[in-house]
Amino acid sequence: MWDLPGLGHEPVSPASAGGLSTTAPPGKPWFLIFKNRNEIKNGTILRLTTSPAQNAHQLHERIQSSSMDAKLEALKDLASLSRDVTFAQEFINLDGISLLTQMVESGTERYQKLQKIMKPCFGDMLSFTLTAFVELMDHGIVSWDTFSVAFIKKIASFVNKSAIDVSILQRSLAILESMVLNSHDLYQKVAQEITIGQLIPHLQGTDQEIQTYTIAVINALFLKAPDEKRQVGVESSVDILDCPLTEMANLLAQKQLRSIILTHVIRAQRAINNEMAHQLYVLQVLTFNLLEDRMMTKMDPQDQAQRDIIFELRRIAFDAESEPNNSSGSMEKRKSMYTRDYKKLGFINHVNPAMDFTQTPPGMLALDNMLYFAKHHQDAYIRIVLENSSREDKHECPFGRSSIELTKMLCEILKVGELPSETCNDFHPMFFTHDRSFEEFFCICIQLLNKTWKEMRATSEDFNKVMQVVKEQVMRALTTKPSSLDQFKSKLQNLSYTEILKIRQSERMNQEDFQSRPILELKEKIQPEILELIKQQRLNRLVEGTCFRKLNCRRRQDKFWYCRLSPNHKVLHYGDLEESPQGEVPHDSLQDKLPVADIKAVVTGKDCPHMKEKGALKQNKEVLELAFSILYDSNCQLNFIAPDKHEYCIWTDGLNALLGKDMMSDLTRNDLDTLLSMEIKLRLLDLENIQIPDAPPPIPKEPSNYDFVYDCN
Repeated sequence: MWDLPGLGHEPVSPASAGGLSTTAPPGKPWFLIFKNRNEIKNGTILRLTTSPAQNAHQLHERIQSSSMDAKLEALKDLASLSRDVTFAQEFINLDGISLLTQMVESGTERYQKLQKIMKPCFGDMLSFTLTAFVELMDHGIVSWDTFSVAFIKKIASFVNKSAIDVSILQRSLAILESMVLNSHDLYQKVAQEITIGQLIPHLQGTDQEIQTYTIAVINALFLKAPDEKRQVGVESSVDILDCPLTEMANLLAQKQLRSIILTHVIRAQRAINNEMAHQLYVLQVLTFNLLEDRMMTKMDPQDQAQRDIIFELRRIAFDAESEPNNSSGSMEKRKSMYTRDYKKLGFINHVNPAMDFTQTPPGMLALDNMLYFAKHHQDAYIRIVLENSSREDKHECPFGRSSIELTKMLCEILKVGELPSETCNDFHPMFFTHDRSFEEFFCICIQLLNKTWKEMRATSEDFNKVMQVVKEQVMRALTTKPSSLDQFKSKLQNLSYTEILKIRQSERMNQEDFQSRPILELKEKIQPEILELIKQQRLNRLVEGTCFRKLNCRRRQDKFWYCRLSPNHKVLHYGDLEESPQGEVPHDSLQDKLPVADIKAVVTGKDCPHMKEKGALKQNKEVLELAFSILYDSNCQLNFIAPDKHEYCIWTDGLNALLGKDMMSDLTRNDLDTLLSMEIKLRLLDLENIQIPDAPPPIPKEPSNYDFVYDCN
């Protein structure tokens, strides 16, 4: 077997029929086999070593040694070698997975007596055993459905212990997450073993990695829970031990999980890393997806309970105006009064407002929001309804219609009903500050809508224009990532209709396209210079390089690889990393190379080979939009998933520039428009008799002392 330190992968044998692992960190060799022989580059050092099959046999025997030291060393080697798919296949063929599970199930009892006198050794042994198990299972060779209840109970017991080694806890949480995500039967068994009470202490700790894995388990259980268990009402009462994490709507409110995450994770005195941000985003999406059922439920006009909600809206708004005793009034008079009130409430169908809620989305969710607003913000609700009912017909802001359209718009903004993206980290802290965050979000926005309607002096014909302005106000406020709902409300106060007009005017001026012939000729003249400038910027960014995350459909992991262009723009250097780098990664630490001259094409989206493979990633629209591949040689490719849209544009532009092709990304078009506009405006400035210095003005000297103050009065 040959071992290739220069390529930064785990060892693999030429005689074995496995594949090439691409998940090992740099500095680790990988086994060379027939299938991956084309991966060898000129200058790669080959070293003769033991075959993976022999390695697997030796380790299989060594981990069963009676010597604790020998067993510990063998498990350490196994944890390292298990990252390679060829070795993993050989070890699994020896029934190695069963051996590891037996060691986990029985080993703890077997060495229970030794634990007191050899606790560090025991902890390391268990940690290496679980690490090897995680790495072997991550190759997808063995089905998760094959594991016993005893093994699940043992893994769960490590999580449930109050004091356990951090590495053991981390790997146990990772195993439970994978079990839940990959097997419906195991989900049921894990859900019986893990309770919210046992996970909360891990969230209250200071280790962000443990917190991340804990929230990942919560998300996995949440994602796989049956619909009936997810949709438990927030006001219902559930014993904390009955259903651990699946009745998430109840638990988030009743069991203070939300407030614990807010206090110990979001508002902790440390930066939130990308993986934690992703898990919080997933939890946010899954929580809002609980609204999907109501959003897609049409109102039944014959359902008296649903009709009573509309009656309650009318009662709260017009109770003071109702006559003391209406029983003597005729039925016709009562109908006439109800029709008048429903018109004041802003329903489209004044006679039977239930018909307004038959469109999905937003369905019954809109009515739920209206009732919440009427009950919990009663003064604001009454003020809006009465204020608009006293205006002229054409200037009134219809509360009912506005609430329905606003609910639909907020669902679109928050993507209610869509599965979470594999790459997105876009969570909003303010949604973790309230048990009924969506309803409160609606209450703030419906008041904003009414305020904007008045500022625009809108009529019924302007309804869609008002909704567009409100959407822009909400989106701009959300981009600032307010930490609380009050801060979000404050941001909206500063985004009045007048301010939106100023922003739009400013953006129009910045993007102004002068159409006169001399200006168009000037644009044609300077456009090649601007494109060359953009090209150089893209290539410089490729020289700096980017860290890409490795994704798979089995288990999201913190596995990274780095790619950068050589300063002479002739070679792409890339290699795997154990963790996300701080700053640039030197060329000499990236062992793999791809000459630019060997690149045949760059493909994106659905045309990428890794997007055509079977798996969950290809189903995700956001991942598709970030995927691109470099095709080289025959049937060889380098696959990428960009961390965000900006990096995707940078890399696809840069690679196309290297191949002599046009840069066609949205980022290039925006940069070209911005730079052209700036350059034209600079050239059109009236600079007659104004001398422009060649060098910037000197920085003034510091004052001799700072004992002074400027009085603004």
